Amino acid sequence: MLLVLLLLQPATGSAATPAGDPRMDAVLSVDVSTSMNESDVNKVSFEAVKLFVDMASVQGDKIGVVAYTDRIMREKALLEMKTAADKQSLKSFIDQLDRGPYTDLAVGVNEAVKVLENGADPSHIPMVVLLTDGNNSLAAGRTQEQSDKEMTAAIERAKAKNIPIYTIGLNADGQLNKSVLDKIAGETGAKSFVTSSAADLPGILSEIYARHLNLKVVPVQELNGNGAYQEVAIDIPNASVKEANISLISGSAVEVKLSDPQGKAVAIPSDKLVYTSSKAYTLLKIVQPAQGTWKLQVKGVPKDKIKINLVYNYDLKLQMEPLPSKTWKRGEDVAVKAYFESGGQKAGDAELYKKLKATLVAKDVQTGKSEEVPLTSGAQGISGTYKLPDSHDYELVVRAEDAGYVRESDPVRLSAASGAAQTPATPVQTAEPAQKGPGAMVWTAIGAGVLILAAAVLYGLSMWRKANKGFVGQVVIEVRDEDTGERTTPQYRKLDAFKGKFTLHQLLQLAPEFAETKDIVFRPGANDSLQLHNGTACVIEKGGRVLEAAQGKELRAGDRIRIMLGSVHRSVTLEYIK
Repeated sequence: MLLVLLLLQPATGSAATPAGDPRMDAVLSVDVSTSMNESDVNKVSFEAVKLFVDMASVQGDKIGVVAYTDRIMREKALLEMKTAADKQSLKSFIDQLDRGPYTDLAVGVNEAVKVLENGADPSHIPMVVLLTDGNNSLAAGRTQEQSDKEMTAAIERAKAKNIPIYTIGLNADGQLNKSVLDKIAGETGAKSFVTSSAADLPGILSEIYARHLNLKVVPVQELNGNGAYQEVAIDIPNASVKEANISLISGSAVEVKLSDPQGKAVAIPSDKLVYTSSKAYTLLKIVQPAQGTWKLQVKGVPKDKIKINLVYNYDLKLQMEPLPSKTWKRGEDVAVKAYFESGGQKAGDAELYKKLKATLVAKDVQTGKSEEVPLTSGAQGISGTYKLPDSHDYELVVRAEDAGYVRESDPVRLSAASGAAQTPATPVQTAEPAQKGPGAMVWTAIGAGVLILAAAVLYGLSMWRKANKGFVGQVVIEVRDEDTGERTTPQYRKLDAFKGKFTLHQLLQLAPEFAETKDIVFRPGANDSLQLHNGTACVIEKGGRVLEAAQGKELRAGDRIRIMLGSVHRSVTLEYIK
């Protein structure tokens, strides 16, 4: 009866994140090959990755980390940033990364895409950042052709899922194959960065963060430390700034003080100011900052260069007003109006429009050509006109660009060919089910009883079949010592010898130290899949995301899981193949 009641319940979906306040799902794929010991002696790449984590919104963004050589050395599932402790947990993980021999870019790209395929939130903006210091250096048994094939497949999957892959090449020895990184970024709609100095990495990661969220890095000032406090003005241009990220990138730690526009000293840290510091950077994140000029005081060691930048996070969505339903003709002027929304309401902050560059992008659907027309911004919003040049269909988008951000409206389509104006489609509302009378309820109950009886018979038959059903394919198993980083040679286990079920403990040759894995059970599933049931306290990850398998989860050919054991400091990687 519970099953019937559940089937009768209406389905619900999660609300999407407002377009004006985007959330991101980012995977940082970091080259930890031993060559980085020379190109990045002080592990500045780790500091840059931690800066990216600190710049993420105080709540809502999700970040994962993949550390690769020619294999995955360590991996951190997508972790939602809810508290400062979440960010600290991720940064502590980064500090513990070890380095190993060989390099295979395809491994780093493929695994990062897998993490997002299996763990990304559909309402978030996905992205991958790939960091490397050189070309492939493959171990015996792996050919460049195999690596290229894996890379091509990973890029195609990223394109299908609209996952941009930003690439960073640390070209310390001048041997970097820049064209490969350009290809990865270019084909996925991202950007490639190359630098010869690890000191540039924090600034590059800041730019990638801003670019991906349609924000801009605003240079503030570059100081030379002198051992005394130096004053810097920090401008908060309007009341719609949600977070102001002040990054200070330097070779040594700095000391800071901050005063608000009224001249009152701000406690560092406090409930409205998040403070993080390392040997390579300091970040001040002001939450809901007051509009006006803030005073930052910076003390650095003598002769140390300190670069100070700003990234503003905004809760702003650009909305175009609906066009009138009328007959459009060639040569006619279309009146265009747009305005900002914040928190779902029309923004009342006139300062937003003062220094705004507004443009109408009009695309001719027939020819594919686009034309940009300047618009006027004022206290009431954005306005202008567009003269229809031909009897074609057109797609109109308003773009607004400020010193700190870029926003675009949803596209609006109109037709000067058919004479019908069209506005953006609205979600189709599903009609509410009709109310049922008492008679219908009785027959529903009788029908439910018949269904339950039939289900009981089928269930018994199903259990008998499952107990005797065989398996196909095989699994590949590796065991990693989490203290030393050493891995066993991959072991292949054919599954056709099992009937009904098998355990992970059996796959591990019933070794006594792995006794807890006897309650990690695999059963045959539909279409030659495996049904995984976890009856232990072990943590299981799939694609970088924790897999809740107490009630069963399906594994298909090509799926890979990682099991973190509880009784010993080891992990087991298992891949199901046919």
